[in-house]
Amino acid sequence: MRVKPFDKLARRMERSRNGATQTMRAPTIRDVAERAGVSKSLVSLVLRGSDQVRDEKRQAVLAAVEELGYRTNAAARSLSERRTRTVGVLLNDMRNPWFVELLDGLNSRLHDSGLHMLLADGHLNRRLGEDLTRTFVDLRVDGLIAVGTLPAAEALRTAAGQIPTVVAGAREPELPGVDVVANDDERGARLATEHLIGLGHRRIAHIAGRGVVGELRRRSFETVMREHGLAAEAVVEQGDLTEEGGYRATVRLLSARERPTAVFAFNDIACVGALSAAEELGLQVPRDLSLVGYDNTYLSRLRHLWLTTVDSAGHDVGRRAAQCLLDRIADPARPGEVVLTAPTLEVRGTTAPARG
Repeated sequence: MRVKPFDKLARRMERSRNGATQTMRAPTIRDVAERAGVSKSLVSLVLRGSDQVRDEKRQAVLAAVEELGYRTNAAARSLSERRTRTVGVLLNDMRNPWFVELLDGLNSRLHDSGLHMLLADGHLNRRLGEDLTRTFVDLRVDGLIAVGTLPAAEALRTAAGQIPTVVAGAREPELPGVDVVANDDERGARLATEHLIGLGHRRIAHIAGRGVVGELRRRSFETVMREHGLAAEAVVEQGDLTEEGGYRATVRLLSARERPTAVFAFNDIACVGALSAAEELGLQVPRDLSLVGYDNTYLSRLRHLWLTTVDSAGHDVGRRAAQCLLDRIADPARPGEVVLTAPTLEVRGTTAPARG
């Protein structure tokens, strides 16, 4: 029977596809072992970072891995080790610039230990009504880090009962077996308030935040003012942690008959709003009004803002939170602890001695 030209073409294409499939086959651990002249078990030891392998054998395996372009099968490794080498990170709100510093410290420490972050935005979670802590549990992450104040304390409590959990950059919720790593907010607020008092300011206002962190900073501000005999001059205006909230709070403060000569804002974002309000009302910063923010985010370091601010050691908070999680993965039963990092004051261009 004569083969039609179309059939010949089809067979030729099929042979080409089969050849391409063989050519594109991903290298296996057996290929690495053959190239390096060692056993598969020795290759596994090298890939796991074991110190039980002689250096010349290790170098031979690593060279074979590089030459072949071998990549470990993450799914297979997870099954054998009963670990995914991933950490779920649930952010209160991804729009907060301070979290950038924290995540940088967090990721650097986790990466050193061969772990990878899976990020989720708690703000989006609340809008969609989804429980992302349950998603992380279903993904079998090795641990969970909640960054910032999350309203769903019960969901976090449930997750903490199933996987090692750490709270970073917040002081709540306090749960059994959960570590809390945060900035020393009382000390930071003291630094900001004493700086303004040292510049001769007496009538000082504080744009307050919410939650436990907001309460700690407000209470410390009032304590320092009272210690210096300035309790009657202290003014607290509630904000909402946003630039708009800082703007509106400052407009209210500066519209009073006896306006403050200095404002300590809950965070840098609110301080930017305060700066806008002062300029719109015809006041020059810092000649007419001194401003202090909190967090030392990249916003405060922009040259046209150049905010005096409290450095809340975000990078250090992140690294310590990662270390706490690693320790808790190794020993899940140990009691939870509170770890506080020391803040510092960064004096820049928005504070000056009080006039008159």
